[in-house]
Amino acid sequence: MVSEGNLLDFVQVWTSNLLCSCSLAAAAIIATVWLIRDSRQIDGIDQKHVLVTGCDSGFGNLLARQLDRRGFRVIAACLTETGASRLRSAASPKLKTLLLNVTDSASVNRALEFVLNETGERGLWGLVNNAGISVPIGPTEWMQLEDFKKVLDVNLIGLIEVTLKFLPLLKKARGRVVNVASILGRLSLIGGGYCLSKWGVEAFSDSLRRDMMHFGVNVSIIEPGFFKTQVTDLGLIEDDLKNRWNSLPAEVRRSYGDSYLQEYMKLQAFSMRILCSSDISKVTSCMQHALSARHPRTRYAAGWDAKLFWIPLSYLPTCVADFIINILLPSPKET
Repeated sequence: MVSEGNLLDFVQVWTSNLLCSCSLAAAAIIATVWLIRDSRQIDGIDQKHVLVTGCDSGFGNLLARQLDRRGFRVIAACLTETGASRLRSAASPKLKTLLLNVTDSASVNRALEFVLNETGERGLWGLVNNAGISVPIGPTEWMQLEDFKKVLDVNLIGLIEVTLKFLPLLKKARGRVVNVASILGRLSLIGGGYCLSKWGVEAFSDSLRRDMMHFGVNVSIIEPGFFKTQVTDLGLIEDDLKNRWNSLPAEVRRSYGDSYLQEYMKLQAFSMRILCSSDISKVTSCMQHALSARHPRTRYAAGWDAKLFWIPLSYLPTCVADFIINILLPSPKET
């Protein structure tokens, strides 16, 4: 004979198992629906124009070629004629190039006129703000005000001006803005203008997205981890650091210690070797999805380090993040 207590225990266990099974089933259904929704693509790609900045090399160059193969009408903006010529030779005749310096308003206006002639009444479907620089980066005390301005002018002010100039064309097409930020737009790992500029890109993109959603324009943010591009070129970064170290007042150099520069570059090179991925298609695939998906995401984390380390670290208490980041750099040792 089953006692009342045993029956009650059985009902509780059965109910608990049922709830667990229902929760797992609901989670599986939600995940499946999300994956199906995320995989849906837009129609009429061959009639959609996309402007990509910074196409001389790196992410922009690869993205322009990928979009060209996909069928988009790509307008690739390069800083140099050499970069534009190389890109044209690697793409189909349908791909157009133009010269663009995002820090020069006259250059931006010429690019706008070129794009207007190409797009006509259709408007501009996509704008990918990819142009950017990193150097100078390093300890904040080693910087001058002009060093911050140099990077901010390209990575943030230039991006804002290009976006504002092309917004009417994007509204006409109810298109997409794709802004390349960085995990350094979440964590300020190093001094100089780069982290500041990427935090600014994040903020500008968030406000732009909320304003433009009323007009059917989507805004997506790409947050790459560390990849092997000109932005992470150790040769350029180390040469700049050596010049800065040599130009510092003797008192400042003493406060860091004679061996600080060598230790700094050694740890930086070690971190880059571990973190930097050569597969930049992980980034361009995110950009392509933001342009071609029926439901683009708001943010794309690109790279294992971004997904598994940097972005989770950005949500931890500041004291924990500071402790971990300080491990990656040497401490000053006053001589």
